[in-house]
Amino acid sequence: MNILRLLEKLHNFKLLPIFVIVSMAIGIGIGNVYGISNFDLTPPIDALSAIVQGTYEFSLPNTLALGVVVGLFLMMYPAMTNIRFGDLGKAVKSPKQLLVVLFFNFAVAPFFMLVLANLFLTPGSDFHTGLILYGLAPCIAMVIVFTFLSFGNSALAIILVALNSILQMLLIPVYAHWLLGDVNFDVWLVGESVLLYLGLPLVAGLATRYFGVKRYGEEGFKKVKTLLDTLSIVGLLFTLIVMFALKGDLIVERPGLILELAVPMTLFFWVMFVVVYLVGWKLGFNYEDAVAVGFNATGRDFEIAIAIAITAFNPTVALATVVGPLIEVPVMLVLVWFARSTRLKLFGTTPASAEAAQACETRESLIESALEK
Repeated sequence: MNILRLLEKLHNFKLLPIFVIVSMAIGIGIGNVYGISNFDLTPPIDALSAIVQGTYEFSLPNTLALGVVVGLFLMMYPAMTNIRFGDLGKAVKSPKQLLVVLFFNFAVAPFFMLVLANLFLTPGSDFHTGLILYGLAPCIAMVIVFTFLSFGNSALAIILVALNSILQMLLIPVYAHWLLGDVNFDVWLVGESVLLYLGLPLVAGLATRYFGVKRYGEEGFKKVKTLLDTLSIVGLLFTLIVMFALKGDLIVERPGLILELAVPMTLFFWVMFVVVYLVGWKLGFNYEDAVAVGFNATGRDFEIAIAIAITAFNPTVALATVVGPLIEVPVMLVLVWFARSTRLKLFGTTPASAEAAQACETRESLIESALEK
């Protein structure tokens, strides 16, 4: 019964900020106690490769590297179980949405981040380089979760992420050369990240839905989805703990350093999302599509930024990219609240948004009925 009550509280979006703040505090506490920022952290893909090859050694850096992978999988996998193959087909036939995301991701975002870096940081400094690097590539994972939490079009979000992933492999070297000069890194880092953070949870989610519906039926599977949706929130909170643990001691010792990056990054996320979200509204998108487009044009691929910083730059540049998600995740959660709170005012009650709201009510009623029993 206590576990069910906890599930109910996790599904209460009004309480989510409290859980987020507590998770951040736990992460900072762990990082401060163990001085984790002093460790030479293992890239997640390298840690997974070591497991496959049988050479993995248990250590704090290796464990933290896997913690990011586990947390992101727990976040992504439940959202993927909502996807039907037919939804993916419909999403492909959304040319306006695709064009809006491509324009803002590749013609606006990198240069907007460059402008902010020039305004708030010393040009040529390591933090300046790290901030520009953070703005190069659109996100390939967490934007799907934020779209899911906002009751947006998850199928469209996946198609947009897949398209962004392909273009990243071609364009990141070009943008890196334009904005940062000669930068040498393995382009296959992008491909490996796509498979790890998008491909794996997508395959698992589609398989779960297929076999779950086959065994329990559509209505029966909704009860399973209740637990899976809770798992997504758990994954989000776990990821926050791991991310803030990575730099917990640094946050305590040098809070001004975080603030130095927080101002331009927060401006970037708010301006990008609000502008693209309103563009979608003006173009006649329904709420679900506008949210999916907004988050896909706003979120940044911190996994790629960190990987490039580690392999092609010095530790201070890498530090800036590691701090990035500490700022991005809480800000994006605020944007989830912003989107949900403006849905009725901007979009009214469309059939699509009504369906999404009904899905939320159904999920909450299932938890309440379980509590009563």
